[in-house]
Amino acid sequence: MTRIYLFPGQGSQKVGMGKELFPLFPEQTAQASQILGYSIEELCVEDPQQLLNRTDYTQPALYVVNALSYFQKVRESGGTPSQVAGHSLGEYNALLASGVFDFETGLKLVQKRGALMAQAQGGGMAAVLGMPVEKIRELLQNPTHRSIDVANYNAPEQTVISGPAEAILNAKTEFEAAGAKRYVVLPVSGAFHSRYMAPSQEEFTLFLDGFTFQAPQIPVISNVQALPYSVESVKSNLAHQITSSVRWVETIRLLLEISGAEFEEVGPGRVLTGLLKQIKG
Repeated sequence: MTRIYLFPGQGSQKVGMGKELFPLFPEQTAQASQILGYSIEELCVEDPQQLLNRTDYTQPALYVVNALSYFQKVRESGGTPSQVAGHSLGEYNALLASGVFDFETGLKLVQKRGALMAQAQGGGMAAVLGMPVEKIRELLQNPTHRSIDVANYNAPEQTVISGPAEAILNAKTEFEAAGAKRYVVLPVSGAFHSRYMAPSQEEFTLFLDGFTFQAPQIPVISNVQALPYSVESVKSNLAHQITSSVRWVETIRLLLEISGAEFEEVGPGRVLTGLLKQIKG
């Protein structure tokens, strides 16, 4: 059996996540709180100030809970997976599992990434459901919609688009008229995974220069290329991931080619499990 772990990204967070994990990993919990400057356990379990859905808090919180979930899986199974992949933020947990960086380094990267992405204003995103991606690309060739990019290729008929907030709102009527079953505007303030994140990418590139990374010990499939990471590609992939589409459909199809592949979602929620079923068809 080939065990493949999938790590979820933003959108999987929920109050109460990690409640059973924090007491099991007091050292990492304390380390995370020290780096972040607030109690990570309180944020995830209680969220008293209602910050968990703010990007700059969501990303570190998910990274920590995904990481502790992984550490517990390793404890229970006594082994590591054969392959890993993560959706957007979750890719940092895949790289952690692969030994590219340690827990502390990953958290510092995610903290900076979340802070930069939180600065993005005036953008919007929408999930387009029940429409083939070919039709979406065709609609985006319309001069009215050329300011919109594809952010996430999540499933054959679940695609997320990203762009200026007004453009995202205005596109709803045309997409529904063209056959989309649903067009859901997402509660975000930035046009994530699009050309509009270029300033964040540039600053994050400079930040990445301060770190040294190790070669992956377990194959990690990248969001940017839908191909395995190399040690030479780590900085480039992490920087470009901010502006590039998440090529999740291609990632999963690549992993499905592995004989005896068994997938397990590691972290809160079951978003990726649902996408896997859709991609498998």
